[in-house]
This record gives sequence, C-alpha cells and structure tokens, in this order.
Amino acid sequence: MVNKNIDLSLVDELLNETQKEINNMQTVNIMLVGKTGVGKSTLVNNIFREKLASTGIGKPVTKHLRLISKEGVPIVLYDTRGLELSGTIQTQVRSEIFSTIKTSLEKGPEEAIHVIYYCINANSSRIEETEISFINELAQYLPVIIVLTQAIGQPAQAFRNYIEELNLEIAAVMNIMAEPLVISDELTIPRSGLKELISRTIEVIPKDVTKAFNNAQQVDIERKAKAARRWARRYIASTFGVGFTPIPFSDATVLVPMQISMMAHITAIFGISMERTNIASILGAVGGTGGATYLGRYIVSNLIKFIPGAGTLAGGLISGGTASILTTALAFSYIEVLSFIAKGEVDGEYPDLKNIGELMKKELQSRLKNSKIAPELQTELDQIDKKTSFLGKVQQLFKKKK
Repeated sequence: MVNKNIDLSLVDELLNETQKEINNMQTVNIMLVGKTGVGKSTLVNNIFREKLASTGIGKPVTKHLRLISKEGVPIVLYDTRGLELSGTIQTQVRSEIFSTIKTSLEKGPEEAIHVIYYCINANSSRIEETEISFINELAQYLPVIIVLTQAIGQPAQAFRNYIEELNLEIAAVMNIMAEPLVISDELTIPRSGLKELISRTIEVIPKDVTKAFNNAQQVDIERKAKAARRWARRYIASTFGVGFTPIPFSDATVLVPMQISMMAHITAIFGISMERTNIASILGAVGGTGGATYLGRYIVSNLIKFIPGAGTLAGGLISGGTASILTTALAFSYIEVLSFIAKGEVDGEYPDLKNIGELMKKELQSRLKNSKIAPELQTELDQIDKKTSFLGKVQQLFKKKK
C-alpha cells in the first residue's frame, strides 16, 4: 500500500530519471562462442540480471547467430550455434562470426562487439587444433576470454593450465561453476569464478561501457555499491554548496531535486527493476526526501542558537554541513537498501514493501545518529566556536526531533 503522505510526482520523477540514466549508458555488446550444450545459457542467466537467456527474446542475425536483448538492460548478446556440427557447417558458422564482428566494428563504438566469451566444457579436457587457430584469429579483432564451464576440481585446473601454456593471444582463461552442483544431500559444489569473470571483463572492455556492464551483471553486488558510493560523493559535495546560504535551507527547492537525481543515479547503477509502489515505500521512510530537508531546517535553526552572534559564514557552514550530512545519510542508506534488494533478487527472495520501507527508515536513523562530517569542515566549525560540538548537536537534535 502506497504511503498517502508521499508526493507521487517525486516517485514518478525518480523512476523517469532512473530510466534516463540507463538510456544514456552506452550498451555493452558481448559475443558468446561455443558448441551447443557447453553451458552458455546457464552462464548468461547466472551472470546477468533478468535471466536473459531464458526470456526467449532473440532475433536472428545470421543463420547461426541470434541477438539476445531485453528492454531496460543495457547489454546485447550475440549467441552462436552450430560449432559442433559438420566441418562444412563449422566453416559457415565461423564465416558468419567474422562477418558479424567486422560489421559491428565498422559501425562504430555503439554497435561494436566489445569482448568474446569462448565457452568450452571443462570436462572435455581437450581443445582441438582447429579451435586454437579459430581463437587466435578471433583475438586479432577482440579480447577473447576462454570460459571453462562446469569446472570442477583438479582436472579442470589442469585443463586451464594446459590452455594457458599454449600462449594463445587471449585475455584470460577462467574456470567457472555458474551454479551450484548438488552431488548428494550432504554435498553441494558451490558456484565459483563468476566474480573473477566480472572483474576480468571490466578490465578488457572499453571504459565507456563499464557502467552498462556493471548495471547488467548480478554477481558482484559490492562492485555496484562501490560505484554508487563514488557517484554519491559527487552529489554530497554539491549539496554543501547548495546548503551554504545565509537563510538556513532556503534552497530546499534545489536540494530535493538533487537528492532525487542522486537516488535515480544510484538506482541505475544497481539496475534494479523498481516498481512505483516500491519507490513510494522507500521514499515514505524518509518523508519523500523532503522530510530530510525539513529535518535539516530544524537542525540548522536550532544549531545557530548555540552560537552567539552567528553571522553569514557561521550560518552557511552549519547549513552546508547539515545538508551534506543529511544527503550522505540518505545516499548511503539507499545504497544499503538496494544492495539488500539486489542480493534478494539473485537468491529469489524479493523483500516485501513493508520490509523495504522499514529497512530504509532503520538505515537512515542509524546513519544520522552516527553522522560524520568532512574533517576540513569540522575544523572550520571548531574555529567559529570551540565550545560547540556540531555533530553532537546534530545527533542530539535528531533524537529530539524523532
């Protein structure tokens, strides 16, 4: 149920801003090469969100290549089939692959294929001479990562070592268990290697498409969180300037849109498909971000009372510092909530709306009670009045307001 006190225009604004951020991302294009049955679909469904290989969405590019994409996910996959067929068919498939690669590169950065995952079942423990030649030829055009699927134990590691010793012109050889393998009631081999594959891929693809790749991947949630924190700090620095005004928090009309834009950017980084009711529940926990701004006004007006004869500079520092503290708490709380949701989606345990709102509220309160401020700003505030504990007053007033 949507909180009746929430301005739904803020919800729509956040969703629209999120979609704009995703639309502005340059799509990452990946080619999947390998025989049928090596586990390409399993790999894709465990690396990328929205279960791309299970959607059934795929239009033919050539007779043996299909293009997989889904609206709202900034990634395009070129899936190849037929390498296990007769020599004549293999020659045709390889011709189609090289033609597709060359055409994509000629169309420019937005259409270019950026990396190739060449998949081999690790249990085969063999790589044919024709494959070696094919891989080296592919590597003349694009970074190639050999993905050894269903890689279990020492035999898989020995196979990886063997391929590495061939000194192929490739970016990496990776052992991957894309999903857990149940051996018995007592023994399950866990998934492995996916985070390493994500990391290596980001190292070899162009920087312009790393945002899209991070959005699409669902393996390394902490990588998403780190990217979100880096972006949040840019907004936090901006809010200090907005909050630094002679009249405490007089620029709330500027601050709130900035906070909405910040949350939209964070949502786009995580790539979570947020519904209107979910956003409303989260915003309801903080009073539609405007609640944080109004709390800021309360804190600033009361803090100034503690400093006799506080002038424009003192008021501005307090106002700007408070704006930064509130925006920091808002951003980092939201990142924690989205991390929780993202992990739940991977595990198939999407949290209900009440829990999302309660989690946001709990995170925000905790961060406000333990607020931190930039050391250089604290120094300035201490010089204004050494007897005034800025953070102490913020925390004290927040508890009183709560």
